[in-house]
Amino acid sequence: MATKYKEKLIKFECTDCKRVNYYSQKNKKVNKERLELKKYCRWCHKHTLHKETR
Repeated sequence: MATKYKEKLIKFECTDCKRVNYYSQKNKKVNKERLELKKYCRWCHKHTLHKETR
């Protein structure tokens, strides 16, 4: 059965330590490109660039 919501759960991975730290939702029909955000990594103990994984 199809859902009426187009948002899918995405994961954000730290570019330094390669660990998945954050989860979010995004509408993949509206936003085609991958998201990149500066977030705090609790393993690196600093703000690093987090990229969306698939």
